[in-house]
Amino acid sequence: MTVRVMLISPAVNAALREARFEGDAPLDAVGARRTAAVAAADGVPRADRYVRSPSERCAQTAKALGLQARVEPGFADWDMGRWRGQRLEDVGAVEPGAVSSWLTDPSAAPHGGESLADLAARVGNVLESLDGSQERLLAVVEPAVARVAVVRALGLSVETFWRLDIAPLTVTELSGRSGRWNMRCGRPLGSDGAFVPEPDR
Repeated sequence: MTVRVMLISPAVNAALREARFEGDAPLDAVGARRTAAVAAADGVPRADRYVRSPSERCAQTAKALGLQARVEPGFADWDMGRWRGQRLEDVGAVEPGAVSSWLTDPSAAPHGGESLADLAARVGNVLESLDGSQERLLAVVEPAVARVAVVRALGLSVETFWRLDIAPLTVTELSGRSGRWNMRCGRPLGSDGAFVPEPDR
């Protein structure tokens, strides 16, 4: 049976702007306004089931979009261990070798959290659990989760993760079943996929 998985990336917050590892912070003013604009335009796709990453940013995005989404632990953000909350630039200045290893070896976890390979396996398990269920699932997830979901669904090498970008408040759609997924990515949230203009700052 065909499953449709719609992965919505949350609005921006200060941690995202500052390139902080797993910076779980509330939405900033701009992110909140943009999310409100999407909700006002009735720009959220309909689904049979709604879930979200456990982060505060995803919780606030889901709430602002009018979704009653339950937490899906398998869609939690990438565990950055002792790097959590720090800026990539700062960690790179102190631990350049560790950062290089993290960026080049999918099995490396110099921060003591999850390796990229571990993240891919965890998110892949969630996708595979949907096999055989004919439903539309909408999930508000952190960008790393959406990126690795694409990698797993399309059978790409894990290293491809680093070549993917997910913009805030866009939908990445996967449809199909385990071993045979199709993808539509980067669609801005808006009624019938239409672009929702950004409100004035």
